[in-house]
Amino acid sequence: MRTVESVLQEKGFELSPVNLAEAFARLDDSNDAVFYATDRFVSHLDRTALDAVEKVIGDLVVEEAPVILDLMAGWDSHLPASLRPARLVGLGLNRNELDRNSALTERVLHDLNADPQLPFADETFDIVLNTVSVDYLTRPFGVFREAGRVLKPGGLFLVIFSNRMFPQKAVKIWRESGEEERVILVQEFFERSGLFEAPKDFASKGRPRPADDKYAGMGLPSDPVYAVYAERKGGGNRGKRPEPVVPYHGRLGEDGLEARKKVVRETLCCPHCGERLKKWLVPDNPFAQTWDNDYMYICFNDACPYYVRGWDHMHRDGNRGSSYRLMYHPEKDRCFPIPVPTPKALRDGIVEDE
Repeated sequence: MRTVESVLQEKGFELSPVNLAEAFARLDDSNDAVFYATDRFVSHLDRTALDAVEKVIGDLVVEEAPVILDLMAGWDSHLPASLRPARLVGLGLNRNELDRNSALTERVLHDLNADPQLPFADETFDIVLNTVSVDYLTRPFGVFREAGRVLKPGGLFLVIFSNRMFPQKAVKIWRESGEEERVILVQEFFERSGLFEAPKDFASKGRPRPADDKYAGMGLPSDPVYAVYAERKGGGNRGKRPEPVVPYHGRLGEDGLEARKKVVRETLCCPHCGERLKKWLVPDNPFAQTWDNDYMYICFNDACPYYVRGWDHMHRDGNRGSSYRLMYHPEKDRCFPIPVPTPKALRDGIVEDE
C-alpha cells in the first residue's frame, strides 16, 4: 500500500507553495469559535451563483437517499429540492445557524481548525460537501484525509468555492492566489491525501447578475462558482458520475440562429443575443493576430449567451480563465470567436460609427 509520503514524492509536492512558511497563516488568528459565534443569516453568493451551486450538487449526487455530511455548515446546505438524503449531518461552529438549517437531520459543533479529526466512524457517508468554506481551513491536509476516511468507497467529496471570503479568516495562500490557482490548490489537497481518485473540476462564471441584485447596474458579473470533486478510491465498477451542466439560455435562443448569422451584414446585430455590434479598431500589433482590414464588429453584451457559455467551454478545454466574444468580419462576411480574458478586454478599441 502506498504511503502518503510516497504520493507526495511521486507528485512532486515537495516544491509546492503550500510548504512555504506561513502558507496557512491568517490576518486574524484568534479563536474561530468566537469569530463564528456571530450569527450570519445572509447569502454569501448572489442568486444566480446559488442556483449554480444547487445545480452542481444535484448533477453530481446520483445516489438514491444518500447519507451526507455538510462540512463547515451554516443555515443553508444548498441542496436542490429533488435531492432527498436519508441523513444529512451538519458540522459547523454556529449553533443558531445550524438550528435554522431545516434540511439537517443532525447537528454537530466542531472546529476543524482546532481538530481536523471528524467524530464519525470509517465509511459512514456517501457524500461529503464543503461549500464556500475551504479557504478558511488552516489544516486542510488533515481534513481531506478525514473526509476520505469517513466516505464509503466510491463516495464523493465535493468542494465548492467562489472568490468571496472573509479576508481576515482566509489563509494566506488562498488570499494571494488567483482564482484558477485556487482550483489547482484544492486539487492538491485531494491528491496529497492519497485516498481519492483523480480530482475533476468545474467552473460557472461570467453570467449576468440577477436584475434585482444591488450590484446589477455596475457591470459586474455574477459571483463565479468553482467545484473540485473526487471519489473515494475503491468504488469498483459503479457507474460514472455525470459532469455538471449549468445551462444558460439567452434572449433569442438557438432557433433561427443560422438565419440570423446570414443577415449580420445588414443588421450588424449579434445573432446570439440581438444586441447591436460595436465597431472595433483592429490593433496595430505585429506580435499579435493581424487582419487585412481596419475594423471589426464585436458583441460586447455581457449577458450574451455566446459569451457566457464561452467561460464554461474554455474551462472544459483547459483554457481556464478565458471566454470569447462574437466578432464579425465585414470584408469576409463571417462571424468568428475572439478570446477575452476578462469582461473589460478589448473595450478600449471600441470606436463610434461614422
